[in-house]
Amino acid sequence: MRRFALILLIWPGVLIAQELQILSGPQILNALSGRTVKYDNGATQVFEPSMSTQYFSGRPSSGYWAIRNDKYCSLWPPSDFWACYSVQSDGHKIRFVGNSGDVTDGLYID
Repeated sequence: MRRFALILLIWPGVLIAQELQILSGPQILNALSGRTVKYDNGATQVFEPSMSTQYFSGRPSSGYWAIRNDKYCSLWPPSDFWACYSVQSDGHKIRFVGNSGDVTDGLYID
């Protein structure tokens, strides 16, 4: 019984250690271009290869995205402010982390 309990204590640590990897600029481009992500809040976002993006949460919203200094950046008119985020992924889940530490998680649905 002790061996079984020890395995259960070690196993979660192994899963966490292999979860999300920080992506570089080229990896972010590859991870997002032509993909659709569904977020924890139920919204979806399409990342077009043309660098336009569509966000759907009750009603559609159109914006633009870019890669700058190994970060994903987005612009949502009429604002002219580019918000940038570090990106982490495991190929199934994707996480955007803002400069203030805010986190947005999503899953690829395409």
